[in-house]
Amino acid sequence: MSHENESKIDTTPIQLLTEQYKADINKYQEREGLYIKTENQLKATKQIVIEMAGTVRQIHIENENLKAEVSRLLKEIQLLETKIKK
Repeated sequence: MSHENESKIDTTPIQLLTEQYKADINKYQEREGLYIKTENQLKATKQIVIEMAGTVRQIHIENENLKAEVSRLLKEIQLLETKIKK
């Protein structure tokens, strides 16, 4: 092939393909970034839910303990009232 023939080669399809490839890579990187962002948000949300569940469990236990204490105090009040009446 002579230099004349080489200069006549149309590189437009290669340039278009290269541009499309770059655009595709850019879209992929954007999607990958969005995936990573979403995954990090999910992990953070999961940790918040775990912590909240622990807090709810702790509050439930404290509530049950307070109910038991109220019940004990009511019985003690009844005993004292019974002693006072005698």
